[in-house]
Amino acid sequence: MANEKPVEIQVAFPDHLRGGVYSNNMIVAHTREEFFLDFLMVAPPTGTVTARVILSPGHVKRVVAALQENLAKYEAAFGPIPAAEAPKGKIGIN
Repeated sequence: MANEKPVEIQVAFPDHLRGGVYSNNMIVAHTREEFFLDFLMVAPPTGTVTARVILSPGHVKRVVAALQENLAKYEAAFGPIPAAEAPKGKIGIN
């Protein structure tokens, strides 16, 4: 392991994803093997799933760690972010 060289990976960024999508809500579900993150754009009385991301449990741990690290950096630079109020009501996906 000590002799392994880092591998550089070239990642393609498809044109149709460059603009991103907006999400103001998220639903998380999981099975033993996978986590499902459904990102939503909710504007009552309706909402739309804008993206679904499926992750392995090990990758979810890395994502959470990366988010915590970046949130700490953001707050160090710009100040604390107040917690948003939890959404009221129940969201169901068809």
